[in-house]
Amino acid sequence: MAQVVALVAFVLMAASLCDSKMTTTGSPTDFVRSSCSATRYPDLCFRCLASYAPAVHHSARHLARAALSVSADRARSASAYITQEAAAASAGGSLREAGAVRDCLDNMADSVDRLRQSAEEMGRVGRAGSASFAWHMGNVRTWCSAALTDENTCLDSLSEHGSAALRAAVRPKVLEVAQVTSNALALVDRVWSKKASNHN
Repeated sequence: MAQVVALVAFVLMAASLCDSKMTTTGSPTDFVRSSCSATRYPDLCFRCLASYAPAVHHSARHLARAALSVSADRARSASAYITQEAAAASAGGSLREAGAVRDCLDNMADSVDRLRQSAEEMGRVGRAGSASFAWHMGNVRTWCSAALTDENTCLDSLSEHGSAALRAAVRPKVLEVAQVTSNALALVDRVWSKKASNHN
């Protein structure tokens, strides 16, 4: 009898530590597609994250971390591209335009750092309902939101001070970063809302 009680206690403890209370029916790819449907840019979300399905399986937490990593990679790539444009603007553009590109670059660098921090912090999130869960998830949400603000600030600076040619070259790349970051934030918030509702 004591062994049965111990076994039941172990099963209940394991269930409380599970990454997600969401259903595990359907394939991992179906899970990613369904999760992405809750984001603002679902098609982009699925294109970016479908390849992570085997690793994510049915974990909302792992999917959010993958989305943050993808956002950080996209932001890093956009930042490298803007660095090239900054050199061109400094050489042939106005001082005002060169300043706008530098401001944009600074914002994108901050975005990269915050998204990388968010992805790392997502890996430290503890058991749902615990103080550590609330603390780490709060950090993730704050940093991801700040990264999105940085990206939108970059876009605003380009719109106000960049030439039409510069906007045409840089804006699509930054806009995509903002969209994948928005999606990542939505997936992070989904983890938060699911865990919170399961522990109220």
